[in-house]
Amino acid sequence: MSFFSLMPTFETWFHLDSGPCAPAWNMAFDEGLLEAAATTGSPVLRFYGWTEPAGTFGYSQRVADMEKVTLLRPLIRRSTGGGFVPHDRDWTYSLAFPPGHAWFELSARESYEGVHAWLRDSLAILGLETSLSPFCVKEIPGQCFIGAEKHDLLWHGRKIAGAAQRRNKLGLLIQGSVQPPFDGLARSEWQKAMLAVGVEKFGAQWRDYESGDGFNRRVSELAEARYSTTGHNRKR
Repeated sequence: MSFFSLMPTFETWFHLDSGPCAPAWNMAFDEGLLEAAATTGSPVLRFYGWTEPAGTFGYSQRVADMEKVTLLRPLIRRSTGGGFVPHDRDWTYSLAFPPGHAWFELSARESYEGVHAWLRDSLAILGLETSLSPFCVKEIPGQCFIGAEKHDLLWHGRKIAGAAQRRNKLGLLIQGSVQPPFDGLARSEWQKAMLAVGVEKFGAQWRDYESGDGFNRRVSELAEARYSTTGHNRKR
């Protein structure tokens, strides 16, 4: 199976806009979506923002290296891979897929290409022409937006979107960031475009995602016990 062989299946997909949230809460919420993916049983697309400027970095990165490349604080270790991502004026989103879903069965390369093709088509609706990087452009180690990986999203040769993934027995989590290249683009219109492309390309039948009390308690636990702690964020 490849991304380009996926056909619309006209199945339920969930979406939500969390709005601005605290950095630790954002990372905890995404991990909560991954933990709950099998129970949810359908893909979830989440849009969210930040109550304060922050930086996130891949699970295997060294925090000392991240502190050398940015003054942004706090710095939060993600559960996904990748390098440093600044969260100041970016548009952030996540996708959680349950085990056995067609997206879960894709290779990491295919799901990476697929999500950026989705972004490309969505931004085209806003009149922004972008393309997928055909090859790697040398990056500064640990910095996601200096250089480009293959299939990152480019605007006039400059990377404006990247993503990180985690796939395990619980499901597939994709965390992505779009760095708008200029003012005047409406985030709300981009979100509508993402949903429209989801219908057209994947047959998504969108429903509002409603987190229950148990889920919210789990997110609070993850935020307080993991993503807010020195032990997690400075573990290597």
